[in-house]
Amino acid sequence: MDAFFASVELLRYPQLKGLAVVIGGGRRRVDEMIRERFEGLPLSEIPVSAFPLLKDYVGRGVITTATYAARQFGVGSAMGMMKAAKLAPDAIVMPVDFDEVRRYSRLFKATIAEIAPVIQDRGIDEVYIDFTDVPGGQREGGRVLARLIQKAIFDATKLTCSIGVAPNKLLAKMASEFNKPNGISIVYEADIATKIWPLPVRKINGIGPKAEVKLHKLHLHTIGDIAAQDPQWLVDNFGKSYGAWMHEAAWGRDDRPVVTESEPVSMSRETTFDRDLHAVRDRAELGEIFTDLCKQVASDLKRKGYVGKTIGIKLRYDDFKIATRDQTIAHFTDDAQLIRKTAGLCLKRVPLDRRLRLLGVRVGKLAKAGSPEAEGRPVPPMAAEPEAPYAGTLDLF
Repeated sequence: MDAFFASVELLRYPQLKGLAVVIGGGRRRVDEMIRERFEGLPLSEIPVSAFPLLKDYVGRGVITTATYAARQFGVGSAMGMMKAAKLAPDAIVMPVDFDEVRRYSRLFKATIAEIAPVIQDRGIDEVYIDFTDVPGGQREGGRVLARLIQKAIFDATKLTCSIGVAPNKLLAKMASEFNKPNGISIVYEADIATKIWPLPVRKINGIGPKAEVKLHKLHLHTIGDIAAQDPQWLVDNFGKSYGAWMHEAAWGRDDRPVVTESEPVSMSRETTFDRDLHAVRDRAELGEIFTDLCKQVASDLKRKGYVGKTIGIKLRYDDFKIATRDQTIAHFTDDAQLIRKTAGLCLKRVPLDRRLRLLGVRVGKLAKAGSPEAEGRPVPPMAAEPEAPYAGTLDLF
């Protein structure tokens, strides 16, 4: 989906279309204040001058997404708001409305499923779709079906999306970025040398900033540079698994199927504070945040039909050091009070003498609500899978 979080907000405030707008950095209170000030006036008629500007933002929030007008200033997702304010001080800043974003996420995915039901969920704003057996899926290399999906999504949501069509997920992901917004890009195997190899190494999904730095030190700047290397040389420099994968990816090879169902291993909620908070002096504020995040995790579990029995917390201190603790309870649960009580016990096992910049809560070791495992009934033995590392920011008290 094109600038999804921002595009959802522009449906509510169409007067902001074409302007530099960033989403992130706070709760809905900013939006509520604007509405209260102009109560009785349609949202679409609230003057642009009433919206807060990025240059006036103070805090540690990060950008969730930015409109394409804002991106022209170098502003982008995951960038700190204060840093972005230096690049685009007059950009309008709005908080995320997660409930509304989730509603549109469910709507666009349901729309796709009516046309091409083999879908792999890639998060709130992205999916992989297998065109192989869809009637008409091969016409014009998939372009006809891609147009149909774009039109259906727009008719249902008034939002645009960009689609990449390719022989595999790796190339399709890259192609989806070629012609944004509202674009369709087709990549054939024969196009790899001309369309893929000139791209920077970071365009491969799986090559992160640390790998990029190392590649640059080795004088490899484009995907083509990687493709030109001997596979063993890449293995020697990046390890057996990653080096071999890197060579395959540079040649556009990817045999991963579109997986229509996958079970989550954990659910978590996170918050980063606008200012450092102290566990004693800011106890009341931390306690309120902690309770709210436990309720949110419990709500997520109920909404998605899961229960869990390993409950954990994560703290990031003012020196950026991180502490995590987990505790496994006797029975599976999705109860907010029990999650809060157990997470509170985890907190007693970490130092709380320093100021905190981030808190989070996580529930892991999940099972489907009502399943034999969740109900404590015997289940057939199966190989245990390692639990995914905790990823997220947590909450407290």
